[in-house]
Amino acid sequence: MISRRSILGSATALALTPAFAKAVPADGVTIIAAQAKPIGAQERAARLAKVQRLMQQAGIGALIVEPGSSLVYFTGVEWWRSERLTAALIPAEGEVTIVTPFFEAPSIRESLGIPASVRTWNEHENPLALVADWLRERKLMNKPVAIEETVRLFIVDGLQKALPGVQTFNGAGIVRGCRMHKSMAEIALMKAAADITTSAFRAVGRQIQAGMTPADINALILAETAKHGGKGGEALVLIGEATAYPHGSHKPQIVSEGASILLDGGCSVHGYVSDISRSFVFGEPSKRQRDVWAQVRQGQQIAFEAAQLGRPCGSVDDAVRSWYEKIGYGPGYTLPGLSHRTGHGIGMDGHEPVNLVHGEATPLAPGMCFSNEPGLYIPGNFGIRLEDCFYMTEHGPEWFSVPPPSIDKPFS
Repeated sequence: MISRRSILGSATALALTPAFAKAVPADGVTIIAAQAKPIGAQERAARLAKVQRLMQQAGIGALIVEPGSSLVYFTGVEWWRSERLTAALIPAEGEVTIVTPFFEAPSIRESLGIPASVRTWNEHENPLALVADWLRERKLMNKPVAIEETVRLFIVDGLQKALPGVQTFNGAGIVRGCRMHKSMAEIALMKAAADITTSAFRAVGRQIQAGMTPADINALILAETAKHGGKGGEALVLIGEATAYPHGSHKPQIVSEGASILLDGGCSVHGYVSDISRSFVFGEPSKRQRDVWAQVRQGQQIAFEAAQLGRPCGSVDDAVRSWYEKIGYGPGYTLPGLSHRTGHGIGMDGHEPVNLVHGEATPLAPGMCFSNEPGLYIPGNFGIRLEDCFYMTEHGPEWFSVPPPSIDKPFS
């Protein structure tokens, strides 16, 4: 937990530094997010048309979606999950229906980004009976009902009890068929989020001083992210030996001469996120730190060049791991080496299907977006992770954020 004193003290020091004023012009503090355009009604209509087309092709009658990123994706409704059911019922043909508690209906209608009807239930009623009635009215009770993959079990169980014999199955393929392939509007928002995170890291990198803790540095990152209009911005900050473990250590960490520092974070712009990591050294890097940094940067480039249309996603991970083994790391996930996948999907969520990991057969296609983070970790010593995301075009991969050129210029 970051103390109030750490946040105020760090932010004040940053605001009074000349380098900070230079990095963030007074007239352009929030310009990155301000120029970003949210997803509009036309694009949401196209999404619904696509998911309904996929449902018709698969012989599916309806799709049930709970609050979360998929609900926002299809309807624009930003809501939360509780014991009270709120869900979108998307039929293979026709208008969407939102089921929600009676007292929540005004708020739901206010946030809708598509034409939809709203059906309500009162506290003493069974909302799954309402869903069953809707399926009967639409004459869909004899067709399979797809369940978005994160929907909770009590909802599926309740529907099966309210409508005995209903056929339910995992709707991941239907939803992924839409969400995995980003439009240019989505990619533009992800670019904006990446620009904010790289700008925040660059500004904070100039301000790091001996004696700072991860909490101090994280507070600076949050402040910088907010200045550029990004939502969130919480970062994983690792110092020294903690950088050797991908998600860090609970041991005390203090910036000191020669310490490796790893920043891993992102933010959100109109619901789309960034995910970027930068590794560097406070002071003069050792030869080993320089060598490992350069090897990770080369690993990133190998992954980028391996990401070619039509190839399996897993082949990107295989290409990196094969090269690492040739220079003495591994084999496989063995340490010292790369102990995690090369990358993950990204979009509205920080981690989305599918992953750049051995065995993933999904072919790379235009609009797919991934992190590229083939770190190297040396237990008991230090680790280096460089993470930049890319998206697939008709001509191959393109960067959201361009990787830095060297350990001496870690934020360029």
